[in-house]
Amino acid sequence: MNKEGPDGDRTLRAADFLRAHREEILADWEQAMHALHADRLERHSWLMDHMPELLIALAEVIEHGPEALGTALWDEHAMERLDQGFDLGEVAAEYALLRKCVLRRLEAESRALAPGELERLEEALDRILTRTMTCFSQARQRILQALDRMTQATLDNPSMDTLLARLLSVLMESALAVDAAAMLMVEDERLVVRAAVGLGADKARGSSLRLDEGFIGQVATQRKPLAMRSASTDARVVLEALKAPGLRAVYGVPLLEDDRLLGVAYMASRTAFLFAEPDTLLFRTIAQRVTAYLVQSRLQARERAARVEAQRSLAQLDALLAATPMGIAFIDPELRYLRVNQAMADINGASPEEHQGRLFREVHLREIADAVEPVLRRALETGEPVRSMELSLPSSAPRGGGRTWQASFYPVRTLFGEVLGLGCTVVDITEHKQAEATLQQAVDFREQLLAVLGHDLRNPLNAIGASAFQLSRAQEWGPPERRAVDRIRKATARMGRMINDILDFARSRLGGGIPVSRQRMNMAEVCQAALEELQVSHPERQLVFESHGDTWGEWDSDRVTQVLGNLVANAIQHGQEGVPVRTTVRGEPEEVVLEVHNQGEPIPAELMPRIFDPFKVHAAAKDPAKKTRSLGLGLYIVSQIAGVHGGRVEVRSTAREGTTFTVHWPRARPGT
Repeated sequence: MNKEGPDGDRTLRAADFLRAHREEILADWEQAMHALHADRLERHSWLMDHMPELLIALAEVIEHGPEALGTALWDEHAMERLDQGFDLGEVAAEYALLRKCVLRRLEAESRALAPGELERLEEALDRILTRTMTCFSQARQRILQALDRMTQATLDNPSMDTLLARLLSVLMESALAVDAAAMLMVEDERLVVRAAVGLGADKARGSSLRLDEGFIGQVATQRKPLAMRSASTDARVVLEALKAPGLRAVYGVPLLEDDRLLGVAYMASRTAFLFAEPDTLLFRTIAQRVTAYLVQSRLQARERAARVEAQRSLAQLDALLAATPMGIAFIDPELRYLRVNQAMADINGASPEEHQGRLFREVHLREIADAVEPVLRRALETGEPVRSMELSLPSSAPRGGGRTWQASFYPVRTLFGEVLGLGCTVVDITEHKQAEATLQQAVDFREQLLAVLGHDLRNPLNAIGASAFQLSRAQEWGPPERRAVDRIRKATARMGRMINDILDFARSRLGGGIPVSRQRMNMAEVCQAALEELQVSHPERQLVFESHGDTWGEWDSDRVTQVLGNLVANAIQHGQEGVPVRTTVRGEPEEVVLEVHNQGEPIPAELMPRIFDPFKVHAAAKDPAKKTRSLGLGLYIVSQIAGVHGGRVEVRSTAREGTTFTVHWPRARPGT
């Protein structure tokens, strides 16, 4: 209460002043704290957790003396500040600011403190500060000692289970109230006890529970420390080890790596219903250190695995580089060799070790260096690869004379696009160039052969055909002579088709493809005219023709005639005698379809996939009489001509339906 002064004015008691102005003092203190630690603190709720009760307790100490000081509130306040990372000087500054805020409020007060009240206020603040500082220092020293022992426990690089057991033992030795402790790790979506000490340790090791099961599951799911007052009777206790008779207080802490749950640690006591703040702070500190060890251990395991994998990959790369016959090298931006394989070393005439750190010009002959160095620098400047550059040395060269190589250079970049150097590949193509020269000779010979077939053989063959035609018109020949002349004409026509097929095959395989000259034409008219000529050559066989729909389009009429001639000749050769060979031309919306059908032995199934391959004779094996001599190019030429026109050829062959070749002729040119 207030007291009356000698002049009648009322004076203040310090305790009453603190109670009356508690809110204003706390607001001033909080603002001053944030101004002092503007670069560190935000509006954290823990900043004011104990201050309202502390001011009330301060008033009690002023009124009742040191016996009202107690311990719990000051210890809790000290542990909170230690847990939040305050050092001793910052705690002292906190109380200095509190003293300043109280005195400033007193200065603004119109009434003065009663005699002796300021002294009691200062003495109470000093006692509280001393108590807090002592508790803070003792707890900090205790934690430092525990951390030092934890560090010592890791020096021999123990296994994880051994390390966890050692750290729990440090806890029990540092906190006398702890009678049991355990570490549970997340494994396969469960919490498994990996280490345990104290009461029920043997029963606890290896046991497990769901991530959300019981009190431990609450700690895991809520991701924050939780306390329990009576483990032996609480229904939330699931682990048998925590049901030991007499266990009271249990305190659990989650082991977190950012938001990832690694496990849960707990400690239990038979003597306390709740653990004191110094013990819980120590346990949280140990849990944080355990989490750091777990993360570090996992990172080290990953690093070891990555190192092993990298070594394995390098070994595989070295083996590949050593085994490949291609020369491979890496050159830095200064054009120095950093690495070469044995094949490259053999090409350059120096060992791999002799390449290391040497300039490109120092390794190679001047002729090679002068030709290649500008190319290398351009590749480095532009970042564009250089492919298939040929290099040759004359036979008189002191090293590698008469050899030819093909080299490619590729910029090597980091993930960010920075060019680190050039990868080089070199292949000795001397034998390949020699093979090319031999092949060119063969091509030249082929051209000469085609000239012979196309001119020197065709001209006398045409003369034979013309003479046979004239002989066939003579009236004085008897039947035997006429049959002889007819055989000459047929043989001449067959030889002409064979020469055409050979020329077309050569063009399709070795030249620019079978040439075609498109013009607008009527497919039905061209086919009917071709069949009339074929009928003259084969009067003994019946050739039937049908057409349906619009059969106009753009094709090469000579090639259409060639296709039809090859298909009809094939049908006559392999078809059943006395049965007509039917040709059908049918107009479709986008194409015209040509079909040639004959009855006879079906094409064997094993020959169907290769029916259009060149030099394949597709006579039915069951009828040796029909195995006439043939080059086997007719159907190949048919497929090639159809392909040049953008079409395709299909075949169906069964014993009941006979054999039908179908050619699809698109009306328009490909791409139009």
